Amino acid sequence: MKLFIKLGLFFSLIVNFNTIAQPLKSPKEFFGYELGTTFHRHHQMVEYAQYLVQNNLSKSKIIEYGKTTEGRKLFVVAISSSENLSQLENIRQNNLKAIGLLDGAPTAKVPAIAWLSYNVHGNEAVSMEASMDVMYKLLSNVGNVYDKILANSVIIIDPCINPDGRDRYANWYNQKLGVLENANPIAAEHIEPWPRGRTNHYLFDLNRDWAWLVQDETKQRMALYNIWMPHLHADFHEQGINSPYYLAPAAKPYHEELTAWQREFQQKIGQYNKKEFDEKGWLYFSNERFDLLYPSYGDTYPSFNGAIAMTYEQGGINGGLAYLLENGDTLTLTQRIAHHVSSSFAALNAISDNAERNVAEFVKYFEKSKVNPDGIYQTFVIKTKDAESKIAEFTKHMDQLGIKYGLAGRGFVANGYAYQERKTKAFNIEPNDLILSMNQPKSKLLKVLMEPQTVVEDSVTYDITAWSLAYAYGLKTFGLKDKMTPKLYESKQFDQNLNLEKSAYAYFLKWNSFTDTKLLAALLKKKIKVRQAEMPFEIDGKSYERGTLVITKKGNEAFGNSLGKILAEEAHIFNVPIAQTFTGMVTKGNDLGSDKYNVLKAPKIAVIGGEPTDSNAFGEVWHFFDKQINYPATIVNTDILSNNNFTKFDVLILPKGNYNRFIFENVAKSLADWVRTGGKLILMETANNAFVDKNSFEIKRKEIKKDTNQNLKIYENREREAISEDTPGSIYAINLDVSHPLAFGYEKNYHSLALEATDFAYLKTGWNVGIIKENDLIAGFAGKKAQEKIKNSLVFGVEELGSGKIIYMIHNPLFRGFWQNGKLLFTNAVFGLN
Repeated sequence: MKLFIKLGLFFSLIVNFNTIAQPLKSPKEFFGYELGTTFHRHHQMVEYAQYLVQNNLSKSKIIEYGKTTEGRKLFVVAISSSENLSQLENIRQNNLKAIGLLDGAPTAKVPAIAWLSYNVHGNEAVSMEASMDVMYKLLSNVGNVYDKILANSVIIIDPCINPDGRDRYANWYNQKLGVLENANPIAAEHIEPWPRGRTNHYLFDLNRDWAWLVQDETKQRMALYNIWMPHLHADFHEQGINSPYYLAPAAKPYHEELTAWQREFQQKIGQYNKKEFDEKGWLYFSNERFDLLYPSYGDTYPSFNGAIAMTYEQGGINGGLAYLLENGDTLTLTQRIAHHVSSSFAALNAISDNAERNVAEFVKYFEKSKVNPDGIYQTFVIKTKDAESKIAEFTKHMDQLGIKYGLAGRGFVANGYAYQERKTKAFNIEPNDLILSMNQPKSKLLKVLMEPQTVVEDSVTYDITAWSLAYAYGLKTFGLKDKMTPKLYESKQFDQNLNLEKSAYAYFLKWNSFTDTKLLAALLKKKIKVRQAEMPFEIDGKSYERGTLVITKKGNEAFGNSLGKILAEEAHIFNVPIAQTFTGMVTKGNDLGSDKYNVLKAPKIAVIGGEPTDSNAFGEVWHFFDKQINYPATIVNTDILSNNNFTKFDVLILPKGNYNRFIFENVAKSLADWVRTGGKLILMETANNAFVDKNSFEIKRKEIKKDTNQNLKIYENREREAISEDTPGSIYAINLDVSHPLAFGYEKNYHSLALEATDFAYLKTGWNVGIIKENDLIAGFAGKKAQEKIKNSLVFGVEELGSGKIIYMIHNPLFRGFWQNGKLLFTNAVFGLN
């Protein structure tokens, strides 16, 4: 009997051993066809990743970090040697301890941590395909060629950052594909329709959102990234189909906060890449086009968090399975996959071969940040008085980024650079002012995000050149050259809201932050009648500014004695202070029964989408209503402009787009007639172009003096000649008419991000609510011709037509969802001006 038991155990062990030792299936063996012969849907990649990990648990692990808006799984695969993987959590913690982001001293040496990100842009679809081959090669390790990489590194692979966009592209392409692919560039399979697959569900570019954390995919991914803090990050993309492969080193400008080691390793990475590319004769380029300045990319954000980071760009957007290039060659998906797989292993070999030096330099990066941080300013002071909601929004962002802050703790006079006034001056620091000290592990990231002026070593850049969060949040900020040690910060909860009286005559809510916007939307959805003060007033010894929300018992009788309770609950949700009064008579200003308190209606809103709307700009508006303030807005197609169905709505919003071929005189007349009956038309950015010189629309161009030498150009200088007319994301001081309802909640200067040099003239009979005067460039690059063009021009205007309004928004107050201070302005346009 014992003999049979022993034999049974022996054969069981043989079966288990054979199961473990069975070679992993390649993508071809798993799917039944070669990679490069189709575009996989996201769920197919998930199944393959799960298969690989389940059959090699000693060297791999799936770490789920969330879901997309459409419910697709977000995850990374951690791959390393069996020894490293068994210590995975210890490695993560020791890495954080070594750089001061976790208490305690590291208990062991840390291997290099390499993070590879694929398919952040959904229609740059080669990336996810390549990721499957990279995972297979690392885990199958045929011939043990990757033993060194696995021993020296922990590799974290995110095979698809943007599954929703990826499947939008793959589903469309696979539906267009015939029995055989068609390489002809004009074939339908190469002409992707609006909104295309590049962006996520809300049509945001996730590769511009790393630092801003607006989208759910980014928030979830960065929560994981920031508890790992990798030493290397490689970001895999595609570019224009006819471009050769792009690899490191990156183009200038480099941000000044990139260290000598990071710059040196940019060169080293390129050397690893070029070896196989040279051997196989693959075309490539470096040092051009893709720079390291804007802080919210997949190469720059990791760089400002100490990593070696790079972008890889394969020519191939809309290339399908095969594409006939301009040079006569045919580029296939199989070739594109091979290029990205090669680059993946070049990056992994580079970090593995230099693991010890990279980890040491990484630790040094954070040690210097804590002890001897860079920059003129050692402390940033943010005034908190009357800015409670803005501070709450800002500190939440800092928490997500892992940046530390505190309170001043005492009052004294200091000298500092005043962001709003652009000069150094003496000012009072109050005990509750917010303090951000540069003596912290993430001081370089803090400096990059807060610096009043970006140093741009080369004006030819790929993206915006200014982004300071002090301006983006509209915070009164000072830069101090002296060090300050902040005291413990405690968030303020306005629990007194719960004690509102049933018998109160009226309730008051401040109006100066985006949080107030969310609260207003919640009240209007509950059908609470809200009024807005047109003029400042004083009551019960307290002063209230223009824009203050006033909720009176009169007009809200339907809520009976529950009105105060409902208001208290809503104000508590948004942590907004609320005041009450037992009289309608003020001590200064207009009594509460005056017509100077305008009723804010709950409007029926339509937003134009589809061609020719810019998909990113549309997404910013859609996301604002749907996710940020949770207020219903109907998405409509452009044909609503010609069939007059817009008359069913109170507000019609045209995001940025080229509407010239849709806005004919008859359409413009219909829109104007609707406005006269009480409609509100909001024109954003280039949507304004279609209404220039149309009857009933006051928007006009300025007369610009032409340069008589404009045709005397040198061909090789064409790129720099062109940028003299550009203002690529520069911050301007906008002079506001704060008495106008469009500007309620703001002080005289609003800081706006100018994405192009516009030249709209002041309105002759309408209200010029926001204008650029001369010398109003605050930060970022703007060409000489651009500055001349934009000065003395309209930025925000309101034209009154009958009982309705046309709102001209030349600048975008919702840019990428991170320009927080613009959201109140947009809200005023949508809900105010009644």
